[in-house]
Amino acid sequence: MIIENKKIWQQACGDTDRNYSRICLKWDVILNGPGYAGKYPECNEILKNHGWKSKKRTDLWRFAEQMENGDLVVLRLGTNTVLGVGQIIGDYEWLECFGDVDGWDLQHVRRVNWLWNGINTPKYFNTYALKQGDTTQEMTSDVVKDWLRELNIPEEQYDKQLTELPKEGRSIDQNEIAEYLFEQGTSSNSIENLTKEFDELRRIAKWYVGKATPSEFETVSYLVVPILRALGWTPQKMAIEWHKVDLALFDQLPRKDDNLSVVVEAKKKGNSCLSAKSQAQGYAQGKENCKRLIVTDGLRYGTYIKSENEYKLKAYFNLTDLRESYPIYDCLGIKEALRIMTPEWRQ
Repeated sequence: MIIENKKIWQQACGDTDRNYSRICLKWDVILNGPGYAGKYPECNEILKNHGWKSKKRTDLWRFAEQMENGDLVVLRLGTNTVLGVGQIIGDYEWLECFGDVDGWDLQHVRRVNWLWNGINTPKYFNTYALKQGDTTQEMTSDVVKDWLRELNIPEEQYDKQLTELPKEGRSIDQNEIAEYLFEQGTSSNSIENLTKEFDELRRIAKWYVGKATPSEFETVSYLVVPILRALGWTPQKMAIEWHKVDLALFDQLPRKDDNLSVVVEAKKKGNSCLSAKSQAQGYAQGKENCKRLIVTDGLRYGTYIKSENEYKLKAYFNLTDLRESYPIYDCLGIKEALRIMTPEWRQ
């Protein structure tokens, strides 16, 4: 790879707890946040007033203004792992479709033609070969540059078409959710209970935003259990901290492995909830009747369905922002997620 006379950037794609490299590589993008304050540079004053330090605002300045069309970018995780190498294409954009990347608002976007994709074969370096700290930084590591020079990139890679960006999922209201659940066979009693609870649950969820991180037990008690109770799960069929499972749901009694229907794995608010999938899947291993996984931090919920011995993300939702779908994950939104979470659900 020819890197002489090229500016090279290193771009973080999360951390060991929340790795969104697959999103970047799937959609030919790199992302930065927070994006809630709007497009750069108009967001600067809002971020300053909200207490964001100049270091973050400088980080966004590098991302939006200093990166240029044709620059090279190295996608890093931590300080020793590279998952992608690409070339910046076009100008800075602000896109709402990346407003919820497993709980992070990352609407600041640059398009990238990924020349080397290491999602399945990452390149590992010695610790601190790459800089820690800011999301967007100039890449100065000689050892990484030497590796880049040795990369053999086919000429046709430079000319490939970028993936068409996903659309933003449509916002929906509670009436539409209720009608959908009724059409799908959810009991009227469960729908009525959910409708009564929903305003309070959303109020609690929004109150938690920006507050000190509550414990897993608190979010399970105040948010997760009330949603499941409203959907029709009885206390007899819900076991908290059952054999290391945060919350186990049973389709019938007694509470035993053969009757386990759903594994619910909870994380602290602010942590990645989707990364809990592997842990939840481990708990479900060998439980043939367990066809569903729910991962959550109380505010966000990912629902997985078992298909050919693998649990696949079917639907996702955020209590503070109700959407019909989440195109960045190629999955459905709150209507389908709640249906999957009901006791009546059948595959």
